[in-house]
Amino acid sequence: MSTVASESVFSQGRQQLGDNRHSLGNNAMNVLVCLRDWIRAERRNLGMEPEPSDELKLEEIMTSRENSAESVLSYASTPKKFKKIYAFGDSYTDTGNTHSSTGPSSFNYVSSPPYGNTFFHHPTNRYSDGRLVIDFVAESLSLPLLPPYKDSKADKTYGVNFAVAGSTAIRHRFFVRNNLTLNVTPQSLQTQLVWFNRFLESQGCENSATTPRQCGAVFSDALVWVGQIGANDYAYSFASTISPNTIQRLATRSVTGFLEVLLNKGAKYVVVQGLPPTGCLTLSMYLAPQTDRDGMGCVGSVNKQSYLHNTIIQAKLDSFRKQFPQAVIVYADHWNAYSTIVRGANKYGFKEVFKSCCGSGGGNLNFDVFNTCGSPNARSCPDPSQYINWDGVHLTEAMYKTMASMFLNGTFCKPPFSYLLAKKQ
Repeated sequence: MSTVASESVFSQGRQQLGDNRHSLGNNAMNVLVCLRDWIRAERRNLGMEPEPSDELKLEEIMTSRENSAESVLSYASTPKKFKKIYAFGDSYTDTGNTHSSTGPSSFNYVSSPPYGNTFFHHPTNRYSDGRLVIDFVAESLSLPLLPPYKDSKADKTYGVNFAVAGSTAIRHRFFVRNNLTLNVTPQSLQTQLVWFNRFLESQGCENSATTPRQCGAVFSDALVWVGQIGANDYAYSFASTISPNTIQRLATRSVTGFLEVLLNKGAKYVVVQGLPPTGCLTLSMYLAPQTDRDGMGCVGSVNKQSYLHNTIIQAKLDSFRKQFPQAVIVYADHWNAYSTIVRGANKYGFKEVFKSCCGSGGGNLNFDVFNTCGSPNARSCPDPSQYINWDGVHLTEAMYKTMASMFLNGTFCKPPFSYLLAKKQ
């Protein structure tokens, strides 16, 4: 079955996309049209002749957008494989369930510029300069960007995003009980399940056994995307008396238990995104001693931790595939996709692997935990597309786009995402 809608949006490497890497949606097109008209009006008001080069560039961009094989909207007439998406996870997937006063400690400026500047041109409470992986997934399926669950006014016809920045896999009370409450985000994966249950109840769905028709209507045309979750559990317990093995056991049990609940409710098409090599994040490099480095130049002990976490999750997914043969369960290999980019950064168009684009302090990392992105002393780099890391923990739109390409059209989903599309009835 054809996967042209998703394949058209991405290529295997950003270097194949050309200089105009970002496809333009309706909002961006409206901005370009307004900008063109404003330039014309301003030059007329000043008694100046139109500057053909300025307008020509704008016209070329708009024309290329309309004709480009990368444009999602050029495939709007393609029959949709899915009619909705339900997403879960942490700040790598959250499209607005948190804001500056409710997000993770030290990263409490997400409602302020320069967050969102690259694509939206204003903050959207996404922890990036633009779109996230889940945004590119929605675009590849010709669906609108997912609204956050907590936006009561949003149109949720095409899906809902339940992900919360700062969220943990383990229940929040565990961290409270062990005096690990530096984080101000009380939500966990359990919270997201509570929210999802409320949404399902509004649709008349309890579970696939007692309300099969209602749950069938919810899940039959829905992609369930479980973004990365669990990285915060390890981070919050760093240097505590709680052993990493305990966190690993509890976090993986929570994630797999959550997935089993979704599958029992009737989820048919599920993508589970693993953890990235968290030792490659700027914050990890900032905190760890120089002696703790692996072959990629990242924090070796932290990368080993996330790798083992993913191994446990993948083994459980194999079990779920046998337990729920009617479901298509895909693992998005975040760890290896990210690692591949780090090892071949130039190939993918990145010049800075560890240095944060938006931050303070300069040097090799441009990161200060007390003056993070959005704070008065922080500054943003002129070209985020050359950076992997955006603010010390979260990634640039360019990095998210590259990874989305690797998930949707590359070899970093198991089984491939194209298999899931082909199995969609």
